[in-house]
Amino acid sequence: MTVHQAELNLKQTYEGDIIDITSEINQIVSKSDINNGIVSIFNAGSTGAIITLEYEPGLLKDIPDFLEKIIPKNMNYFHEQTWHDGNGHYHVRASLLGPSLTVPVNNNIVFHGTWQQIAFIELDVKPRKRKLMITVIGE
Repeated sequence: MTVHQAELNLKQTYEGDIIDITSEINQIVSKSDINNGIVSIFNAGSTGAIITLEYEPGLLKDIPDFLEKIIPKNMNYFHEQTWHDGNGHYHVRASLLGPSLTVPVNNNIVFHGTWQQIAFIELDVKPRKRKLMITVIGE
């Protein structure tokens, strides 16, 4: 079994950004020389998430709109009472979506659907520089 790790740095991200990272993940897997296994994509931060979606303009609007409906900004969050940083709702959103994703690798290619991309979603109110750890495990 072989393990290959790489860090993916995202330039400054802003609230609501959904960034397609599929090609970057494919490049890392390709360089790993691992033919069959898994790739794990992990966001090192508590206010961003890794998701899959069909990366198209409608969903880029629908997802933030839906998150606003189920976890609104203007609700009372106890996190706000503790830190007064205005991002309690984003911590809840990130917890719901999750910081990581694991995807199969088959024949040195990330296995995903035709219309399925891997994306990072920025949920924080402040611009961030994000670091993602990509781990490819297999043979």
